[in-house]
Amino acid sequence: MNVPRTTLHAQVADGIREQILGGELPVGASLPSEARLCARYDASRGTVRAALAALRHEGLIEGGQGRPSVVRDNAAAQSFDTFLSFTAWAQQTGRTPGQRTVEIARRSVGAVAAAALGLEAGTPVVEVLRLRLLDGEPAMLERSTFVEPVGRLLFDFDADSGSIYAHLIGQGVPLHQARHTFDAVAAEEVDAEHLDVLPGAPLLRERRRAVSSEGEPLEYAEDRYRPDRVTFSIDNVRPQVSGASADLRVIKEIS
Repeated sequence: MNVPRTTLHAQVADGIREQILGGELPVGASLPSEARLCARYDASRGTVRAALAALRHEGLIEGGQGRPSVVRDNAAAQSFDTFLSFTAWAQQTGRTPGQRTVEIARRSVGAVAAAALGLEAGTPVVEVLRLRLLDGEPAMLERSTFVEPVGRLLFDFDADSGSIYAHLIGQGVPLHQARHTFDAVAAEEVDAEHLDVLPGAPLLRERRRAVSSEGEPLEYAEDRYRPDRVTFSIDNVRPQVSGASADLRVIKEIS
């Protein structure tokens, strides 16, 4: 498979992300204007906007649409956006994320994914199998099934270069909401091979269904984590105002 070069908007996003995580752009700081970013990175306004959209998706900045972009005060927390992105989460916890793409393939949808995505049997989809790394060590095996119009965008993307979600959001894919289901499973042969565990070893499984703002299914995924390297915790916040709903935040942690 030919590996394409990293897109310019991803390079711009990388540069700004490094400034944020390195403290050069502290919490609450305004980002340079789009015009200044265009000049700094020798990029078009559309490229800069795609980079900013990717950073908003990761939960690192907020603003846009007429408001200045600023560094979020909860950039280190596990927001919805960073919960979707293994890359963003790892970077914000000071670890080095990595990935090794095993397969990206267009094929007929499987029964489980078809039910989750509301597709008929035989409908073409794009499946991704990737090993996710923390500081070079295997931590999670990612199985994703994207509806074909979304998944085809990955054939022009180097999936070993970083976050698939950041790439898709930068391409205008309206990822908006996801439901996550957690349970435990025994490692199958493929899991054991890539995660460096014995067949039958316990793994933490996260099943995810992501939809657009219109409720259209975009992805069904099943991620399997080594529980000795990644865990999850849940924070509940009691509402201060009568009638307000409680806040629930799920946080991935390094074991």
